[in-house]
Amino acid sequence: MPDTEIQVRPATVRDAKTIAEIHVAAWAAAYTGIVPDDHLKSLTVAKRQAMWTEAIKYSEPQVLLALDASAIVGFVGYDRSRDAKSKPTTGEIWAMYAAPDYWGEGVGLALWDAAREGLVDEGCTDVTLWALLRNERALRFYELAGFKRELNTAKTVVMGSGKVEEIRLRRSLA
Repeated sequence: MPDTEIQVRPATVRDAKTIAEIHVAAWAAAYTGIVPDDHLKSLTVAKRQAMWTEAIKYSEPQVLLALDASAIVGFVGYDRSRDAKSKPTTGEIWAMYAAPDYWGEGVGLALWDAAREGLVDEGCTDVTLWALLRNERALRFYELAGFKRELNTAKTVVMGSGKVEEIRLRRSLA
């Protein structure tokens, strides 16, 4: 991998397939052994492409891309919180993934910085996200970025033939 500074730009509909490819690859790499195999196998590029195409068209969530030179190497989707009891000033990171070959190369930090700026511009004062309890790499990243686990939010979610534990993390944007 070349030694290049990661750039960030808004996604366009023509980027949806690449976003989907990164999404599926990152899930396979990060969640094997955490998420049931049947659920991982159900995540196809075609399904994710359709989902991301619609998200980009309607800006729900807003989607930014990380680029190494001109290659898309990661993405973040963010917007207002989807949690029912959230304040209107609460934002949420809906999804953030880097291509596995770029893990540890600053992609996540570049995406987080850009999403944080976008959320502040939208008037958000704090931000949340949901993470799998067994995804230690992601939890470590988010905690280094200033997020704190909200212990009373841990919940069990059915994925495919099994269940996984999720927890919400939160941090101030001030």
